Amino acid sequence: MELDSKIATYFEGKTIFITGATGFLAKVFLEKILRVQPKVKKLFLLLRSTSKKSVEQRLREEVFGTELFRVLREESGGADELTSFVSTKVIPVLGDVSLENLGILDLDLRDEMCRQVDIIVNSAATTKFDERYDVALGINAFGTVNVEQFARKCTNVEMLLHVSTAYVNGNRGGLIPEKPFQMGETLPGAKISYLDINTEKKIVDKKLKELQILNATDKEITRTMKDLGIQRAMLHGWPNTYVFTKAIGEMLLENFKEKAKVVILRPTIITSTYKEPFPGWIEGIRTVDSIFVAYGKGKLDVFVGDPESILDMIPGDMVVNCMLAAIACSKNKKSGDLLVYHVGSSLRNPLTYDDMKCIMHRYLSKFPFLDNKGKPIKVGLPTILDTMASFHNYVAIRYMPFLKTLRLVNMLFCNHFESLYSNASRRINHAVRLAELYKPYVFSEAIFDDANTENLRRECNMDMNALNFDPKCIKWEEYFMNTHFFGITKYVLK
Repeated sequence: MELDSKIATYFEGKTIFITGATGFLAKVFLEKILRVQPKVKKLFLLLRSTSKKSVEQRLREEVFGTELFRVLREESGGADELTSFVSTKVIPVLGDVSLENLGILDLDLRDEMCRQVDIIVNSAATTKFDERYDVALGINAFGTVNVEQFARKCTNVEMLLHVSTAYVNGNRGGLIPEKPFQMGETLPGAKISYLDINTEKKIVDKKLKELQILNATDKEITRTMKDLGIQRAMLHGWPNTYVFTKAIGEMLLENFKEKAKVVILRPTIITSTYKEPFPGWIEGIRTVDSIFVAYGKGKLDVFVGDPESILDMIPGDMVVNCMLAAIACSKNKKSGDLLVYHVGSSLRNPLTYDDMKCIMHRYLSKFPFLDNKGKPIKVGLPTILDTMASFHNYVAIRYMPFLKTLRLVNMLFCNHFESLYSNASRRINHAVRLAELYKPYVFSEAIFDDANTENLRRECNMDMNALNFDPKCIKWEEYFMNTHFFGITKYVLK
């Protein structure tokens, strides 16, 4: 499929630097660039090594070895041919966004990148909503600063595209504009009127030193830092650590717009690919998918949330198409602008939580999961509890008496029923954790305005078959029944 000629021409001869290169979105972006514009000059991919894998091995196995690149392998003539092509275009870079100079110790390579890079795509992010506060700040917030400082050293850089999330807007309701944050801004309901980012860093450092003095275990440090992240987020008006630190990251980009064009892309809940390179590809369990999997495995028989709440979702390839359009069409924008694009469906093609409940039930009734004995797991139509209070009452009345009895019996019989008790406790805790974790999304009253994104669609005047990011074309039931849920089963659950 040919990309609109204006877009394709823009990327010819360009050198692109991508952070978070093993992430879902970065891989879809990389695949699309290589497939539609083989004349791209060079792609530098920032990766961390692990104790068991080098960056070259990670690139080979976790990126190009995935099913996502099947179409490109076939079009290239096979795995060997693709490897040969990639070796002339793609350069893995050992580093870490949370470190100064992005942790790139190879000075010659760093200098080469600074001379050649035209476009920077910062897609690095923690994905856990309850990530350790120090980790989330290091990657989502100060990692952005490190990317910006690196970009300032790049003599030819034209633009920086920063991938954020629409949910940086927290629990705000109504029509949410595509508006950048001001430095220090907090959200409605905050107990502090100004967000001092340096103070947040000092609080983290102080807490870590205290834990070190106390000889805290790794588990204790992780638990404490996760709790601290939630506390600090809620203090400033955000519901969880992830969106709080992503919002800080956006604020820290403000000064870079004088150096080069800056685009902040805010996708909503990203789902599997709609069409490209083929329908249904996905990695990992994402937000609503956690509910789907728990429900399909018989671990969840009630849903928590407002039945009329809009679940704002958008396929991953549509997000990438918007990224490409935003980069290519930015040449028409003047320097000093900080552009924000919402990429979602709540305004133009809304899907309610109640609709999703019914689609999940229809799918799992037709294609049930199997238990460990290979037998189909039957699921009933779940009830939606429309307040958190009703959910906690439900758990207290239906499950807690049984769990307390089981605990007592287990003690009386010298832990003979430990496995049964542990499984029951884990199942209840899992349901409670899911409910608390996804509360901001299943009770959301936000509709994300996408006026800038709609203007981008018109401005680029592209062939929508080749670069489609218009959610109006999605038939949700057909997409979930025939594409997304099959993708979850095939590529994630396996």
